[in-house]
Amino acid sequence: MILFFLMSFGLGDYLSASVIKPEIMRVRPCNDVPFKEQVKVRVRCGSGYSMPSSHATNHFALGVFLLMVFRRKWKPIIWLSIVWAASVSFAQIYVGVHYPFDILAGAALGTLIGLFTSSLYLFFQPDKPIEVDDH
Repeated sequence: MILFFLMSFGLGDYLSASVIKPEIMRVRPCNDVPFKEQVKVRVRCGSGYSMPSSHATNHFALGVFLLMVFRRKWKPIIWLSIVWAASVSFAQIYVGVHYPFDILAGAALGTLIGLFTSSLYLFFQPDKPIEVDDH
């Protein structure tokens, strides 16, 4: 499970930061000249691009992975995983380093990644019952 959990994070981070951001090249609100004076930056702005949010992508990928894997065994994971990912994502807007749509795009990408990696994990799960043919 740890391998698939880490794969969720790695895939999310790679796709958002190394594949999509360089293609879209959206400037962060704290670096965007028209908005720079209006944004109250609460952390270091950074020089990278904004779209999609890697924080949102990574945390939604991890949250959805955990939700899908543990939802039948531990019901609180349903709300905890979504509140956790949404809180981290909202914080990126609050500190001035992402636009709301960056967060929505990252959340959507992370959700898809979490669904993908959890499906793989559940498919390859070692304690999955093996069907034996008696013929």
